Amino acid sequence: MEAKKKIGILTSGGDSPGMNACLRAVVRTAIENNFEAYVIEEGYYGILHNLMHKVEKKDVSDIMQKGGTIIGTARLPKFKEPEVQKKAAEILKKQNFIGVVCIGGDGTYAGAMKLTENGINCIGLPGTIDNDITSSDYTIGFDTALNTIVENIDRIKDTSTSHKRCAVVEVMGRYCPDLACFAGLATGAELILTSLNPMSEKQILEHMKKEHDQGKRSALVVVAEHLLDVNDLAKKIEAYSGYETRATVLGHLQRGGSPSAMDRVLASRLGYHAVMLLKENKGGICLGIVDNKIQQTPILKALDKTSSSHDKKISISKEIIKIAEIIE
Repeated sequence: MEAKKKIGILTSGGDSPGMNACLRAVVRTAIENNFEAYVIEEGYYGILHNLMHKVEKKDVSDIMQKGGTIIGTARLPKFKEPEVQKKAAEILKKQNFIGVVCIGGDGTYAGAMKLTENGINCIGLPGTIDNDITSSDYTIGFDTALNTIVENIDRIKDTSTSHKRCAVVEVMGRYCPDLACFAGLATGAELILTSLNPMSEKQILEHMKKEHDQGKRSALVVVAEHLLDVNDLAKKIEAYSGYETRATVLGHLQRGGSPSAMDRVLASRLGYHAVMLLKENKGGICLGIVDNKIQQTPILKALDKTSSSHDKKISISKEIIKIAEIIE
C-alpha cells in the first residue's frame, strides 16, 4: 500500500492570536482529504532539526481560543542561504511531504517561496498583528490586537480624564501604521502620529496646547512605534501645553490573548483553502482576504511593496487619519 502523502504546517516570525485556529483548520482539512497532518515546531528551524510529528484531529481540540502558537515560532536568519533552503527541501522530500502551510509575515513568505522553488509546494498565510501583508485587507491577529489596544487605551483615558491629563500611547505595528490609525480613530485620539502624517515637534506641541486652552479635560496622542521617543514627547507636551502628561508603551501585551471571533473565522477560512491548494499541487501562493473574499496572490507579488494592493492599504490608513482629525 502506498504511504499517505504528508502536509506540514509551521508558524514563523512573531506570534499572533488566531494562529492556533488556523493550525486546527489545516490539520482537520488535511485529514479529511486523506493526507497525514504534521506540525513543524519552531518554524523553519523545526524542518532542519526534525521537530516534526504527526497529529490527529483530537490533538488540535480546544486550541482555537488560545493565543500565541502552540507549536512555537522562531526566526531563522540563515534560512536566507540557498544551501540551507535546499537542505530543508530535501528533508521534506525524503519524508514524503507534498507541501507546507506557512503562517507568518514577509519573512515567512520569503522562506515559503524558496521551499517552493526547491520542489516543496508552500502556501503562505498572513499571520501578523501588524497588518503589513499587502495581499490581504486584514491579517490573522490584527483584529485581536486592535481590540486589545482599544481596551487598554479606554482604561488609560478613564484615569486621564479623572486627573486632567494627556496620555501619550505607543502602539505596535513595526513599520506599518494600521494599528495606530485604527486604534486612534476608535478611541477618539486628539492626535495620531505615524509616518503617513509627519508633524514637526512644534506642530504637535501647539496642537496639544490648543486642546488644553479650549478646555478639554483630557487628551490622547496615539503614536506608531519607531516614530519617536514617547517618554521624551510626554515631557515636552507637559512643559508646553499645561497638561500633566504620561507616556505608556503597550508593548507585547498587544500580541497576547484569546483571538477575537473575526480572527478565528478568518484563520479557519484561510487554513481550509490552503490545504485545498496543496491538494491541487499548487505552491508559491499566499492567501488573503480581499473584500471579504479569499484571494490567491503569487508570493513574489505579495512581497512587492510597490504593488497596487500596497497603495490601496496606504490610502485606507490615510483616510482614517483624515477622518480622525475631523471628528476628534
